[in-house]
Amino acid sequence: MNPTRNDLPADARKKLVALLQDRLVDALDLYLQVKNSHWNVKGPTFIALHELFDKVAGDALGYGDDLAERAVQLGGTADGSAPSVAQGSSLPRSKRKLEEESDHVRAVADALAAFGKSVRKAIGTSDDLDDKDTADLFTEISRGTDKWLWFVESHLPGK
Repeated sequence: MNPTRNDLPADARKKLVALLQDRLVDALDLYLQVKNSHWNVKGPTFIALHELFDKVAGDALGYGDDLAERAVQLGGTADGSAPSVAQGSSLPRSKRKLEEESDHVRAVADALAAFGKSVRKAIGTSDDLDDKDTADLFTEISRGTDKWLWFVESHLPGK
């Protein structure tokens, strides 16, 4: 841990930095998965999905930046390297080649749902460590993720 005048206990900061790092690699993986669908989606609703996926990816990248910066504020070191993302992400892996529009929508929805679940859990963990600021950051990310999941799921057939 790096020195800081932040008054949160060092043990709590260490746990929070690890939690933030875990969600950072997930956010970067989410960005890459969604961007992949943005580039490769084809079909009758191409433009709607292409634009939607671009907005989702942009927010995912922003979430990663916010998570990394909070980890550093607490005295940690953020690691968003490709090997860290590949080895550390908890998100489900999508198929190598997604063929249909619906394949892309389902893959993005699955990734958003998994990310949202882990972020909601992080809210409680941050709260348990008496860090309302980190809990608030996770709450903000959770709200945004749930919004994007709603938008993406609206492109799935059925009720």
